[in-house]
Amino acid sequence: MKASPIFAAGVLALSLAAVPALAPAPAGAVGCLSGAAAGAVAGHYAHHHAVLGAVGGCIAGHHMHKVQMQRKAAAAHAAATPAATPMTPEPAATPSPSPT
Repeated sequence: MKASPIFAAGVLALSLAAVPALAPAPAGAVGCLSGAAAGAVAGHYAHHHAVLGAVGGCIAGHHMHKVQMQRKAAAAHAAATPAATPMTPEPAATPSPSPT
């Protein structure tokens, strides 16, 4: 039993269409490597739990980087918006003396 060329072309087309879906996504692990290194060293000295320390350090490092980027974006936004000028109150009218 031979496979038809149309069936082979269909299989090839489906496999090529699935390649982008199966491709790995970028990691976005900014802060994770430095946090993992620090956590591994701390975990090693805490009763030989280097792997657990590395996992915790990675999570903490990534979170700290995220917070730092949010603060940086907020500072840039605050610098870009003009400062609101406070409204000056108008001087109160002084009562005129009544002629008596």
